[in-house]
Amino acid sequence: MGHGARVLIDRLRMRQDNVKSLGQHFLNNEEVLDETMKLADIKPDDHVIEIGPGPGVLTERLLDTGCTLTPIEIDPGICEYLRDTFPALELVEGDALQVKWPKANKVVANIPYQISSPLIDIITRTPSIQQVVILVQEEFAERLVVEWESDRGSLGMCTMLDWDCTFEMRVGPHCFTPSPQIHSRLVTMTRIESPENSKLAKLLIRQAFAQRRKKIRNTLSKAPKRIARVNGWHAKSYRDAFQSIDCDFIDERPEDLEIEDWLELSRLLEDARVAMG
Repeated sequence: MGHGARVLIDRLRMRQDNVKSLGQHFLNNEEVLDETMKLADIKPDDHVIEIGPGPGVLTERLLDTGCTLTPIEIDPGICEYLRDTFPALELVEGDALQVKWPKANKVVANIPYQISSPLIDIITRTPSIQQVVILVQEEFAERLVVEWESDRGSLGMCTMLDWDCTFEMRVGPHCFTPSPQIHSRLVTMTRIESPENSKLAKLLIRQAFAQRRKKIRNTLSKAPKRIARVNGWHAKSYRDAFQSIDCDFIDERPEDLEIEDWLELSRLLEDARVAMG
């Protein structure tokens, strides 16, 4: 039988205080851990990455499944504690935004809230990862899942091109030590096959939402900075293609567009580029 969340948290806090700059709020609720493991559906042949294991409350649960587990932790004091508590743990010490990730198929983590956006980007760019279960700040979850039209932004619209994201359990501040001032939310992400022209669509979405109060005719008339990274495109071909197209929503603002509209716009641009040779 494992130690349990509160025992693990107490053992760590006997060694050191929480580091506020790292956003350390440790999950102490067994029911939330139960739900996390249920959603993750870990099998012994899974390779799981855990970001920011902290006192190891989720680490302990993951190890019990017999899976291959790679936790990544930036805090040296916590790393020493984890090695003492779980001697066989294959721990990576370092910044999850900087270190090389192993080839894993799942990410299960209570992630540090201040690095949520760049972590989603890294997860998306790691093709071996097929399923994600994360506990994040509720406001971030709303933008990621795009639960309501008012949540539309570059984060959720771009994520939608690679993942099926779902709202799960709501988690109150009392479930953490120390308690944060916000609610949290479990989110599941399942990778989908990216649609045609999704790379171009992401560039358009990000550029348009950078000036979200302007009409996309104005914000997208200039070529996106990284357009040359999309096969077949460069700045001049983009400008020529954009000037030649017309569609019903070109004078809308970005939050008015559905994901299908962004893909349609990308298709129109691609067709125009091909037609112009």
